[in-house]
Amino acid sequence: MRLNESAAVSTTKALLVPYDRRHVLTYHAWMEDPAIQEATASERLTLDEEYENQESWRASHDKLTFIICQPLSQREHGTSICAGEPDAPENMVGDVNLFLYPYEPEDEDHLPSETPGFCVGEVDIMIADQQHRGKGLGRAAVQAFLQYIHGHLGEIMQEYAEDKDLRTPPELKLLMAKINQGNAKSIALFKSLGFAQEGEVNYFGEVKLVLPNGILVRFAADVPEGYLELVYSRDSNQDDGQ
Repeated sequence: MRLNESAAVSTTKALLVPYDRRHVLTYHAWMEDPAIQEATASERLTLDEEYENQESWRASHDKLTFIICQPLSQREHGTSICAGEPDAPENMVGDVNLFLYPYEPEDEDHLPSETPGFCVGEVDIMIADQQHRGKGLGRAAVQAFLQYIHGHLGEIMQEYAEDKDLRTPPELKLLMAKINQGNAKSIALFKSLGFAQEGEVNYFGEVKLVLPNGILVRFAADVPEGYLELVYSRDSNQDDGQ
């Protein structure tokens, strides 16, 4: 999405920055790991394909992506950060994403015309490096991401609607996460944030966890510690991460 092209989110436990070209080499190295490919249901891409993927995600109006980095120090806090040091490869730890698509009721008796103007959001997260797992960073990143979604939901829906040539922005029906049934830690993470399992394990061995849109309002009051939205700037010599 273009919405977060110049936006970063900082908390005491995590920093989220927009996915730029400068991040692709590290991201590609992560995705060379067969275990990560399996966990994220991803196919192996060439480096050129990874660069194309990054450009596609930036331009797409139904995908919102942040790179997760280690938190800023107190001395680094301000109203903006400059790309480079805070999101250098050694500070990158994973990514968090929102995918939007039209809502389709599973009840075959429920006609599409009876549920106009709805869409569904799917949230996923990856902590790539083993050394950063099990320390609460994933939960902190998702919590900050949900806070950002709540605060910018109108803008997110507006960008999605413009791309789909919709006269009126749709309503977000629900957020969900699809997680491999064997990934107990990730399932526990989403449940701790209010997601609840819906149905049984699917054909692909995934558990579907759902957060109804109404629950998003609680994030207005349940703000992560140190939550700040910052301007993400690039100096004149930087061309989206070259």
